[in-house]
This record gives sequence, structure tokens and C-alpha cells, in this order.
Amino acid sequence: MSGFEHISAEREARRATPGRPWTPREEPRQEALGRYLAAVAAAASAKGAEESAPAASPSAAPAGPRPSEEEQKTLLVRDVMQVPAVSVPGDMPFVEVARTLTREQVSAVPVVDSDDHVIGVVSESDLLAKAAVMAEPHRHGPVGRLRQHRLYDKGHGDTAATLMTFPPVTVHPAERVADAAWTAAHARLKRLPVTDHRGRLAGVVSRRDLLRALVREDAEIQTDVESMISRYLADPGAVRATVENGVVTVTGTMDRAVASELLASVGDLDDVLQVVDDTVTA
Repeated sequence: MSGFEHISAEREARRATPGRPWTPREEPRQEALGRYLAAVAAAASAKGAEESAPAASPSAAPAGPRPSEEEQKTLLVRDVMQVPAVSVPGDMPFVEVARTLTREQVSAVPVVDSDDHVIGVVSESDLLAKAAVMAEPHRHGPVGRLRQHRLYDKGHGDTAATLMTFPPVTVHPAERVADAAWTAAHARLKRLPVTDHRGRLAGVVSRRDLLRALVREDAEIQTDVESMISRYLADPGAVRATVENGVVTVTGTMDRAVASELLASVGDLDDVLQVVDDTVTA
């Protein structure tokens, strides 16, 4: 990430910090968000490394090795996107767009032409801009004029095509989930249209879809930990592991040398944030 992007991320985090004590559900949400941002940062670093690497000449490049098993299992956007995707035509009236967002319980929808090409995205923010101008038709002072310039531009529109934000930020079904997450974070979007190579709507992927794909649930981590314990110990029942928000707590009795190796291996599992050692020496 560039310095500017780091500053933007920090500013966004400060805005997201609650001004009142967290509810019991807030801390797990913040933990999950932290894990998501870590995955996005890793994707951004990998992308930067790829872009800075010198490109090899196609004619001189040898046949590359077959993709590893891990690469073959990499989640792609097509694995997590929502199909079919809700969309609206460009000529849909403002009121009908608002009703569509309410009915489908989404914050934004792609706008498509007659051939299903995505030409833009209309969101709650776009509709609020329209509503704000309708409610307050007069500008106030030079600062207000500058700030409301875009609002007034949108305020003249009455259809999805005249209210939408364009060009749309889209992703391809064959993109890695981590790269799509970086795109969503960089553009500060909650939902991304997924388009095929001709720009036609194939689905929609939300920030929540990406979060679920990048950050494994505690139950999945627990399964991996228990499997690892059974490989290290002759009596797996002597040790118990619990997982909460990515933190693994291991309790029970086992040999100290085995414990050190086991705990180190557990800490290397994907999405494990911390390992708490509550074991005793056999």
C-alpha cells in the first residue's frame, strides 16, 4: 500500500471505531474485520510484487510448472458471487429504483443496457443525493455550491442511467477472491458487479461474501486443530482445543517437547491469530 492508502485506511478505521462501549457482538466483528484487512493487505503486497517484477519475453519463456495443489484450490470470485444478480435497466424511474433497493435489501444495484452490459451502478447514496436536492433546491454560499455541484448534477436525473455512478468498478469471475477484496477496499465499495469478458453481468459479490471467503469460521479452524492434535498425539483425548475469534486455546496434559511442536504448528494454520498454551507437562 502507498502512504496515502495507509492514511486513508487509518482514517476509515477511526470513523468505524464506536464512540460508546462495544456490545458483545462488536468485538468479534472487529476481529473478523481485522483478519479481512490483513488478507487484503497481503493481496495488495502480492499484486505490487507482481507488477514490479520484470516481464519475461513470451517467446523466450519456458513452459511453466503446473499449478500447485494450493494454487488450484485458490478461491475465485465465481466461487462466492451471488447468482442471479439483481439489476435495473437504465430507463427505470427513480422511484422504482428506490423500491428495488428496498425490496431486495441491498445498498446498490448494477445498471444494465438492453444487452445486459453493466453501464454503471446506482446506490443508496445516489438516491439520497437526488432526494437531498429535491428537498433543498437552493444552494448556500460558495462552499455549498462547490460541495453540492455533483448533487445538483444528479438532481436533474430521473432514471437509473442519469443517477448512476459510472464507469462501474467490476471484477471478473476468474479473479482471485483476495484481489477482488483489494479492489473493493481500494474503491471503498460494499458490492461489486461481476462481469464476463464482454462486460455482461454474471453476478454480484459483496464485501460480506469476500470476508466469509477470506476469513475462515472458528468451526473450520477447530476441525483443522483437532486433526493436527490427532496426528501429534497417541491419545488425542488428553488434549482439548477451543477456538474463539481466531484465538486457539489448548488445554490438557502432554509431553513438553511434543507440546512445543504442536503449538507451533497450530499457530501456522491459516487465520489463527494467537495460540494460548494452557497445557501441563505429563
